[in-house]
Amino acid sequence: MQSEDFDALATWRYEAPYDFYNDEGSDEARRNPERYLAVRDDDGELIGFYYYEEKPDALEYGLGLRPDLTGRGFGLEFFRAGLAFGRERYRPPFVRLFVAAFNERAIKVYERAGFRETGRHMRSFERFGDVEFVNMEEER
Repeated sequence: MQSEDFDALATWRYEAPYDFYNDEGSDEARRNPERYLAVRDDDGELIGFYYYEEKPDALEYGLGLRPDLTGRGFGLEFFRAGLAFGRERYRPPFVRLFVAAFNERAIKVYERAGFRETGRHMRSFERFGDVEFVNMEEER
């Protein structure tokens, strides 16, 4: 991703409760642009991003879809496309992800793609306080 892609992400606004995901173009993301891949439509418009972080035992995968495209049935296809790319590029032993526990919409997509809950953990955020996350891994 380029600087202008992160600028665009910073303007995306999701409706509650998904407003938790606003400001994905944060300084933290900009410090590690190599972990992010911009996803564009046929006209070159930014429609989302994929996030990949190699760990010794797995590939950690994340993604974001532009707010106006969420809730319209694109999630599974978008998720699977990024997953296929990550598997091809990184050849990990397996893939895992972390999703906010309130995000039932995303959890259903991930389960339909063959991922299962393996645990939960809490993260603290200045704006939101403590938020529970679901650890998910693809079934092996």
